[in-house]
Amino acid sequence: MAKNGISISQRLHEDLGKVIADTPPGGRLLTEPELAKQLNVSRATLREAMRTFETQGLINRRQGSGTFVTHPSQVIDTGLEVLESIETLSKRIGLPVSMGDLKIERRNADQEDAKALAIQTDDPVLYITRVMHAEGRPVAYLIDIIPEEILPVEEFESEFTGSVLDLLLKLGTHSLVSSRCEINAVQAKVDIAKALRIQRGDVLLRFIAYLFSNTGKVVDYSYSYFLPGYFNFHVVRRVG
Repeated sequence: MAKNGISISQRLHEDLGKVIADTPPGGRLLTEPELAKQLNVSRATLREAMRTFETQGLINRRQGSGTFVTHPSQVIDTGLEVLESIETLSKRIGLPVSMGDLKIERRNADQEDAKALAIQTDDPVLYITRVMHAEGRPVAYLIDIIPEEILPVEEFESEFTGSVLDLLLKLGTHSLVSSRCEINAVQAKVDIAKALRIQRGDVLLRFIAYLFSNTGKVVDYSYSYFLPGYFNFHVVRRVG
């Protein structure tokens, strides 16, 4: 325990937070050895603290280039009572978002897909992955798994901006009524960390969702990974 009841970890977060706050957006921080020396901590301790600020969206570490300050100008703040796409939420606050890397694959459903979508193993599905960007950096990694009969691949050939939900609503071929979502914090795996330009093991918010039609059919099974610093989700709950 450090002086005045403040732990080394607390002091480091305060000192590092001040360094970041005093650096203009786009500015590069000192190298890890230099910054560790300045803050009087080990590189390992500094690296752990920097992970916290990176997941908050305040810094961006680029392999071989250094660590840059980002300072998100806006956070997508939303309740979870109504299902809306990132694009819809961002338009509401005037935050431009765009789709980065998009990959659409035809696959045969594995056991997990078949169970989630109530289809047969080996039935054809579309496996859609893409990265969403805000303020010049990736902030979300999205995966949707959809029976090909629900949404043929041809529908993605034009005007797809990244939201499967918005595309389904636009087509209107299925009446969508509800979504069940599981939310947890997970450590980023290698492929997702690379896509989001963060470190493997950094903490992300993960949503696993099932989108239902009015017939009770699951039309979309999805995984969404969000950088916590760019999203603030909340729920309004009734008392009693």
